[in-house]
Amino acid sequence: MPDLHLGLAGVGRIGAMHAANLATTPGVGTLTLADADPARARAVAAALPADGAAPRVAESVEALLRSGIDGLVVATGTAAHPGLIRAGVEAGVPVLCEKPVAPDVALSLPVLEHVAARGGVVRIGHQRRHDAGYREAKRAFDAGELGWLHAVRAVTCDAAPPPVSFLATSGGLFRDCSVHDFDVLRWITGREVVEVYARGSNNGDPEIGRVGDVDTALAVCTLDDGTLAVVTASRYNGAGHDVRLELQGSLGTVVVGMDDRMAARSAETGVAFPPGPPHATFAERFSDAYRAEVAAFVDLVNGVEGDLCHPADAVAASRVADAAQESLLTGAPVAVRPLEVPVA
Repeated sequence: MPDLHLGLAGVGRIGAMHAANLATTPGVGTLTLADADPARARAVAAALPADGAAPRVAESVEALLRSGIDGLVVATGTAAHPGLIRAGVEAGVPVLCEKPVAPDVALSLPVLEHVAARGGVVRIGHQRRHDAGYREAKRAFDAGELGWLHAVRAVTCDAAPPPVSFLATSGGLFRDCSVHDFDVLRWITGREVVEVYARGSNNGDPEIGRVGDVDTALAVCTLDDGTLAVVTASRYNGAGHDVRLELQGSLGTVVVGMDDRMAARSAETGVAFPPGPPHATFAERFSDAYRAEVAAFVDLVNGVEGDLCHPADAVAASRVADAAQESLLTGAPVAVRPLEVPVA
């Protein structure tokens, strides 16, 4: 197959990482970048590996879409996602967009309808689906090695909070952070979350509370077969970036994230696990998964389907996050309504 010409819209923190990964992914011959700040796009392009894809810079996203790209990766701010997804679909190219589809579920539904009506090829960036540990957990469960699940525990904890200015517009800890756990919970178990009961607390920077967020939260999720799952998140995990998933079954248990850089230490005498330094950030923890994700997108552009997240699945995870956020505010359990939209 000929080398592809891919476009990347947005070269902030995640976009710059995608640029470096795309530039060194086999099958990518040309990479054109665009950003609201063209100077930043030029700086990122200049920093790409010399032996990677040929870098170009478009002065606008509109120019990027006119440059003859074969596929579009969207890593802009969330508010721009709906318009760029639609633009990519109208241009007739496959699109990989960072989560979420839109700032909220209500704004996401017209996007799903547009994609379905136009027969668009759109996938959403939930990189944990490409992490080796999560994939092995899914394989073990699908193979029946765990038996039936009696409990699921998911953890996502940052070592330190992002700027309060970001939290003021992030939609809350469940939407910003735990939505990844809600996605893999659905993906691995194949079940739907039907009810969420959430609680949260603020013991860190009081400014986080003043912008309407919490720094620590817990959600008890009931799946449609009665299985219980507990999803926890925190902005203040001084031990390091901690992401884990525990599947406890009638025949066995597996734990994702129990590696030699796990952000925890054993309290048992004579146990030195884990021996390595903890992961510092999500980008470090999931570096391999992010590379695998863009490689899967290259395959998709070439017509080979993989495990990239469909937009409807991403919105379904966001709907669980919305319910958790509502429960956090009301103090009551919240039912999660099924998502009923056309799928391309």
